[in-house]
Amino acid sequence: MSGAGGGAPTRLDPLPVEPLTGPLDSVAAVPGSKSIMNRAMVCAALAEGESHLSGALVSDDTGAMLDCIRDLGIRAVLDAEARTVEVWGADGPPGVEGAVLDARLSGTTSRFVAPMAVLGPAHVVLDGAPPLRARPMADLFDALDALGAEVTALGEPGHLPVQLSGGRRGLRGGTVTVRGDASSQFLSGLLLSGPVMPKGLTVEVTSELVSVPYVRMTVQVMASFGARVEHDDDFARIVVSPGGYTACDFTIEPDASAASYFFAAAALCGGRVRVEGLGPDSVQGDVAFVDVLEAMGAEVRREASAIEVRGTGRLRGVTVDMADISDTAQTLAAIAPFADGPTTVTGIGFIRGKETDRIAAVVTELRRLGIEATEDADGFTVHPGAPRPGVVSTYHDHRMAMSFALTGLRVPGIEIADPGCVAKTFPGFWDAVDGLRRPAP
Repeated sequence: MSGAGGGAPTRLDPLPVEPLTGPLDSVAAVPGSKSIMNRAMVCAALAEGESHLSGALVSDDTGAMLDCIRDLGIRAVLDAEARTVEVWGADGPPGVEGAVLDARLSGTTSRFVAPMAVLGPAHVVLDGAPPLRARPMADLFDALDALGAEVTALGEPGHLPVQLSGGRRGLRGGTVTVRGDASSQFLSGLLLSGPVMPKGLTVEVTSELVSVPYVRMTVQVMASFGARVEHDDDFARIVVSPGGYTACDFTIEPDASAASYFFAAAALCGGRVRVEGLGPDSVQGDVAFVDVLEAMGAEVRREASAIEVRGTGRLRGVTVDMADISDTAQTLAAIAPFADGPTTVTGIGFIRGKETDRIAAVVTELRRLGIEATEDADGFTVHPGAPRPGVVSTYHDHRMAMSFALTGLRVPGIEIADPGCVAKTFPGFWDAVDGLRRPAP
């Protein structure tokens, strides 16, 4: 990246971010959606036949999912250059006795693979890197236990590592209750394995569901592979019919969460940024981040398969509930100091349990840069101000690095610690940021 002093950034060396010198005119290079791809790989792995996934994201998180399904006995071949994955499905429960599954740092992988691992009788171990071991899993483990799975803690209860098995006959299915206010990934993981359970699966959600768009995405991806899912409007009760999945050709959209950084760059620095292949009817809830930018004063142009954001030279402070688009809350925090009034984000208390406590991390790093910010009960408030130079700590959180890079595009002296952590979901992020400095073709 420009200003890095030469060479690719390591995971340890802070990376100086060079401010932009003029308005943007760019078509951003955004990779495929991690959220969609990891869901599609589960469906393909359980399906009958060979599936072809195009637009694949090559990253640490998707690599973790790919390795886990391979370790469960599924044949899957990634072509990184062509961005495709070929998956030969198990046509039912996968499993290799004694397999050790490493989810690395990937929350989605751990929460999607655990239900897959108990569909059959094999005993497997599911583990991850230390930061993932610290993330909560108890709600999912309790649901699997209630359905008849064998879940044995190998460390702290309710956390990885665990030994998993579906018992002598594998998980049969039935009805289970889950909380909705912890993580939608628990619910999505259960749903994804539901079609392979002989009795199907009925899930009753006992509290208000967070991140509803991600559950809606899960259901839509499942339907693409032939699953039958019925639900009420608020996903309080979801019924998955038995019958398995059918292989298909599946195209993965550009990642709306990743696109948020480039849309925000246009709103912050002026000019325009366009993302192709991502339209307003996307299955990804985070596409709604452009609505927040529009409320702040940016201009948004929506086409069937593209979105363009133009900066107007002004940002207004807003109060916004981001419960459904929580992965973009840090993006908003990074540009909020440049607004003309305070910005308050609500509805995101659950992101304290993500890769790091994202509320505390955002407030701490803004204060490090001299910006007044406060932790609220379910979010944060950021006041206008001029960020001063500083090194932003990222807490092993890819979204902290990518979000605060925006601050450095506007003011000098911003450095990002552990810049290599972006490899979790967007290995080419720093090159893509440099691409903003070149005019669109």
